[in-house]
Amino acid sequence: MKALVRAIVAAAVVLVTGCATTGNGAAQKLDPWENWNRKVFGFNEVVDENVLVPVATAYKDVVPELVRRGISNVFNNVYDVWSSVNHLLQGKVISGLNGMMRVGVNTAFGLGGLLDPASEMGLTLDPEDFGQTLGVWGVGSGAYVVWPLLGPSTLRDTAGLPLDRSATPATLVDDSGARVGIGSLQLINQRASLLGAGQLLDQIAFDKYTFLRDAYLARRRSLIHDGDPPPEPDSEPLEPLPEAPEPAASDPK
Repeated sequence: MKALVRAIVAAAVVLVTGCATTGNGAAQKLDPWENWNRKVFGFNEVVDENVLVPVATAYKDVVPELVRRGISNVFNNVYDVWSSVNHLLQGKVISGLNGMMRVGVNTAFGLGGLLDPASEMGLTLDPEDFGQTLGVWGVGSGAYVVWPLLGPSTLRDTAGLPLDRSATPATLVDDSGARVGIGSLQLINQRASLLGAGQLLDQIAFDKYTFLRDAYLARRRSLIHDGDPPPEPDSEPLEPLPEAPEPAASDPK
């Protein structure tokens, strides 16, 4: 899910979800190509600032929020199919079947996914992609990498990207023009929903590249472990605080 928007949007999602960042040492070990990654990151930032942000801002000003939410629901309904498959591949049978039921309810009773009655019924689903599935199977993340236009990733997530891309809404149509139109609408709609997060990120991050890298790695690790990741293997345990000395007994008088 994530063409051009991965660079700007996925990282901004990390910010607004408030996940903890990876330790500096661990992140640097996973970023051996930092010099190259920073150059690609800079290119993606230029594209975002000069193309995506102006278009997304105009789109948000023109398209009512109710319509934008409906468009997001339709795209999310398609992604829920692939998320459900990944739940099943990870051995999460109950949540996978729950996801399939969610898709069925929203498709049948939500006007093809335009509405989201499944959430009102308590049928929620955590998004899962094939990179997460590989992680659950024990595949290491590998080096951190920033791809032109595609944005932040790891070698493991990159390996899963072709399958993830094959499950995007644009692949449901055969016409190349329609695929471009659907992909562009999805990208602009997602970027418009995160305009505020991007502005906040610009204000609080001293080094935007490092902040987004650490946040991306931490978020991916958290997702693979369903929000409860084990301690970093190279993290050192905290030293126990010294016990306070016993108060000296007062001299008897």
